[in-house]
Amino acid sequence: MNVPLWVWAVTIAAVAAMFVFDFFAHVRTPHEPTFRESAFWSAVYIGIALIFGAGLWAVWGPGHGAEYFAGYVTEKSLSVDNLFVFLIIMTTFAVPRIYQQKVLLVGIAIALVLRGVFIWVGAAAIERFSWVFYVFGAFLVYTAIKVAREQHDPDAEYHENRFIKLVERIIPTTPDYHGDRLTVVQAGRRLITPMLVVMIAIGSTDLLFALDSIPAIFGLTKEPYIVFTTNAFALLGLRQLYFLLGGLLSRLVYLSVGLAIILGFIGVKLILEAMHTNEVPFINGGEHISWAPEIPIWVSLSVILGTLLVTIVASLVKTRYDRRLAGVGDETQLPPTA
Repeated sequence: MNVPLWVWAVTIAAVAAMFVFDFFAHVRTPHEPTFRESAFWSAVYIGIALIFGAGLWAVWGPGHGAEYFAGYVTEKSLSVDNLFVFLIIMTTFAVPRIYQQKVLLVGIAIALVLRGVFIWVGAAAIERFSWVFYVFGAFLVYTAIKVAREQHDPDAEYHENRFIKLVERIIPTTPDYHGDRLTVVQAGRRLITPMLVVMIAIGSTDLLFALDSIPAIFGLTKEPYIVFTTNAFALLGLRQLYFLLGGLLSRLVYLSVGLAIILGFIGVKLILEAMHTNEVPFINGGEHISWAPEIPIWVSLSVILGTLLVTIVASLVKTRYDRRLAGVGDETQLPPTA
C-alpha cells in the first residue's frame, strides 16, 4: 500500500479540522447535549468513517478495504469499553455536565496525538523485528483473559495514575472549578483548575487503552495509514457516543466477554502470522513454520462483527430479563449528573 506524503498530510489536516469544527460548533458554548443532538452527530461521524472506508476500498482494493473496516469496528468497540472509565473519571472529579463535552474533546485530542507516536513506534518495530508479532500476540491473549474477568461498575472508584499524581504534586491546583477555565490567577499565582487535570486524566487514561488497541489493529493490518485512520475515526465522535449511550452502558453486561473473544482471536492471529515469518532461533530453529494456518481478513471481519452482534443481543436480552424479574421499568437514563 503506497500512500503518498500529500495523502498523509491531507488526512491529518482533515482529522484536525474535524476536531476544530467540533470545538467551535458544539463545545465552545458550554451545554449538555440532547439525545437527538448526540445521535445525529454520532451518525455523521460514523458515516464519514464509512465513506472514507469505501474510498479506501476503491483506491487500494478490497483487501485493504476489508482491513480498514475490520480495524475500525474493533477500535470503535474498544472505545465503547473506554467510556465506562471516562464515566468514572467524570464522576470522581465531579465535572459539571455542561463542561463534560470540552473535557472529552480535549482529552481525546491529546490521546490521538499520543497514539500517533505509538503507531509510528509500533510500525518501525514491526518492520525491523518480526518477533514483535509474538510479543503483541501474547500480550493480546493475556489482555483478553484480563478483560474477560473485568466487571464494569459505573460507581467504581477511579484511582489516579502516576502521571496525574505527578502533575498535581508539581503544579499548584485549585480545589474548585472556575467555569471551563483551565488556569486562574489567585494571590498573584497562576494555578491550574480541576478542569485541566481531568482533561489530562482522560488523555493519559486513553493512552493506557492504546496498549491494547494498537497491537490489536496491527494484528489486522500492517499498514500504518490504516492503523492511524481507524484510530482517528474511532476517537472522532467518541464524545457524542458518551452522551448517546448514557445508561445503555450499564446494559452491555457481556461487552467484556465479547471484547475478550475479539482480542484473543486477534492475539492468536498475530502469533500464527509470526510463525510464517519466524526468525527466532529457539523456535523451529529460526525457520518459518509452514503448517501454521493463515487467517484471511474476511474471516477476521466476520468473527469481529459476529461476536459484537451476539454480545449486544445477549446483553440486552439478559438485562431486560433481569429488569422484568426485578419489576424495574425499561427507561434509559443518561449518565448521572456529576
